[in-house]
Amino acid sequence: MTVPEEGFGGALAPGANPAVLAIDLMRAYFDPASPLCLPSADCLHAAGRVVAAARAGGVPVVHTRVEYGPGGVDGGIFLRKVPALRQLIGAGPLGELMPEVAPRPDELVLVKQYASAFFGTTLASTLQAWGVDTVVVVGVSTSGCVRATAVDALQHGFVPLVVREAVGDRGPGPHEANLFDLQAKYAEVVGEQAAVAYLEEHR
Repeated sequence: MTVPEEGFGGALAPGANPAVLAIDLMRAYFDPASPLCLPSADCLHAAGRVVAAARAGGVPVVHTRVEYGPGGVDGGIFLRKVPALRQLIGAGPLGELMPEVAPRPDELVLVKQYASAFFGTTLASTLQAWGVDTVVVVGVSTSGCVRATAVDALQHGFVPLVVREAVGDRGPGPHEANLFDLQAKYAEVVGEQAAVAYLEEHR
C-alpha cells in the first residue's frame, strides 16, 4: 500500500528570531567503547560549524545532555527499553559534551532523561521568554531525540529546521526515513550551507 503525497510537505518559513538546539552531542555517541557509539562523527563536525555560525550571528545556543540519577531512579521504562542508556547514570565521562560543540559559559545546558528536549524541561518557556520563533536542530539521533525534539518544537509553536548533515543515527535506514518523514509532516529539513547562511544573517 502506498501513501499519497498530496496534502503533505507544506512549507514552513523560518522566522526572524532563531535559536540553535544542540541535542545530546555527548561522548557516549562518539566513543568507540560506548554501546551507543554512532558509525560516523561527520554530524558532530557539521554541528560544530552550525553552532559556530550561531555564535557569530549572536544567535542563542541551547545544549542538551542525558543524565540519570542513582541507579537510574528517574529513567523509568525508557531505561528498560534501551539498556545502553544505563551508561548515562551519574555524571560520568560518556555524558560529557564533545569539544566541537562545548558550551560557552553563557549558554544554557539542559539535562534531560527522555527523548524530547522539551519533555520535563524548561526549554519551551525559556525560548518563549527569549522571543524565539524558530529552532535550528542539530545532534543525535535522527530517529530518536532529534525527531522527538522537532515534533515537540512544532507542537509548542516553533518552526523546526533540522540540519541534514548535522544530525546522525545508527544507520542510513533510520536516518533517511526519519528525515523524509520530518520533512513531510513536522519540520523543514535544510542543508548545512543554508542553515549557516540563515544564522549568519543575524550578524
